[in-house]
Amino acid sequence: MSKHKISTLLFLITLLCNVPLLAQIPQVPAELEFADLIVRINPQARREIQLDVDAQYRNPNYFKVKQERVNLYMPIIEDILRENGVPEDIKYLVIQESGLIPDAVSTSNAVGFWQFKQGTAEEVFLRVDNHIDERKNIVSSTKGAALYLKKHNNTFDNWMCALVSYQMGLGGAKAYFGNQYNGKKIVDVDRNTHWYFKKFLAHKIAFQNQIGVLTSNTRMVEVPVHGPTTLAALAKKYGVTEDHLKEYNKWTANGKIPSDRTYSLVYIQEGTLTAKPAIIQESKPKTNSSTKSTASSPAYRQANSFPRIAGNTTKASQPDQITVNDLDGVQAAQTTSLSKFSDQVGVKERKLRKLNDLEPGERVEAGEYYYTEKKKTKADVATHVVMPGETLWSISQKYGIKLSSLKAKNRIRRDSDLKAGMVLNLQEHRKRGEEIPVVRVNQTPPQKAVVASNQSSTRQESSSTVASSSSSQNRYSQDRITHTVSKGETLFAISKKYGVTVNDLKSWNNIGSQNIISIGQKLVILKP
Repeated sequence: MSKHKISTLLFLITLLCNVPLLAQIPQVPAELEFADLIVRINPQARREIQLDVDAQYRNPNYFKVKQERVNLYMPIIEDILRENGVPEDIKYLVIQESGLIPDAVSTSNAVGFWQFKQGTAEEVFLRVDNHIDERKNIVSSTKGAALYLKKHNNTFDNWMCALVSYQMGLGGAKAYFGNQYNGKKIVDVDRNTHWYFKKFLAHKIAFQNQIGVLTSNTRMVEVPVHGPTTLAALAKKYGVTEDHLKEYNKWTANGKIPSDRTYSLVYIQEGTLTAKPAIIQESKPKTNSSTKSTASSPAYRQANSFPRIAGNTTKASQPDQITVNDLDGVQAAQTTSLSKFSDQVGVKERKLRKLNDLEPGERVEAGEYYYTEKKKTKADVATHVVMPGETLWSISQKYGIKLSSLKAKNRIRRDSDLKAGMVLNLQEHRKRGEEIPVVRVNQTPPQKAVVASNQSSTRQESSSTVASSSSSQNRYSQDRITHTVSKGETLFAISKKYGVTVNDLKSWNNIGSQNIISIGQKLVILKP
């Protein structure tokens, strides 16, 4: 056989071996969501971005190694971004910057996961010296990146500009963008769009469907460490080798951890530390796990005892009178605006909104309990069985757990992903790839209780609300809303307004893949 034929045969074998991976290369869409933006990409820019996406998949072995790093570090990164009020989509930037290599160094001497230069690192309170370099610490550096990006977004009110400013600096981005994108929620990407943002989109597209797909029985564990101590001592404590800790904690140059602050140590745990799926007690023999009964479930019964209210309940609508799940709280006497309610309880509107995971413009509902101090990262009980009509927000309020923590523990992001009967974790994080158990529940949504003493004021508030809705051409019924599209509105903006997803809107209204809507069009929205 000739050398030419042998070379051709080897090439074909290599190509065939890589077909499964090549077939999975994602294609750049004409439109996508990034943070709170709708990004529209013209054909020329799509081709340009697709070249970068293809490049990520070109070497299957290299891609697999990077994919494994991504899946190890992303749960930690996602939690930190959420806790700091930064869109989860920003997580793809760390892949672009360093490929999640802790001691990566650029030609401009930027170092670590998020590629900080020393001056910028110190600006976001990272310690950088001969002993400690927090740029190489995944927790510290991600907090620093979140602080840096959030500060820049406060200037632009546009996450694309904030993201490009990560590369250019705030002054450079101001000079480049001016104020043309400030506050805009639709961004058009073409050949003139900054290369850094297009490269970011390539990384988002390349990796967004790869996170969580691995079945490796390992996970990265993060623990706070108070010095002085050493990696050698901590290795014994956590049952790993000192070399293992050195590999994943390159932020400490000499293996010593000082006492000036609390540091975050990470290591790889074989197996899982997450809670096992809730055990549902049954009076009948076991059947398929997806159809178990909850009639005698402890998790089902415990939900009826939450929220736990204590204190002077006769004055629950006044501040400093009751606790809700051992946290300071108050009950809304009537349906009203958040600004009026904040005045009544003596807490600034922005703070009250943050404490209760509320979106700007959301109403306060009569009879609901609201927190006036920070919610917890875990509940007092381990699990909750989702009932019909419940939302992620209502569950987080029921147990006094942060909404971001609830989502992170269960790897669930939207109310549309909830199903009645799901057994959600309230304390431990669910393992990557682990399915959420589902049990049988009564499919009739519980009727919301009415505060009798406030029926009159509630009806008055409802009347004014309906009048306001009518003036804005939105008609409310018990289970559905009809929204009339106004000039300048997009599907994304409407979805945010009603707390639903763009895909839901498209499904309910038979809207095609181009997301085209017209002024005056009536959209049906099913209330979550």
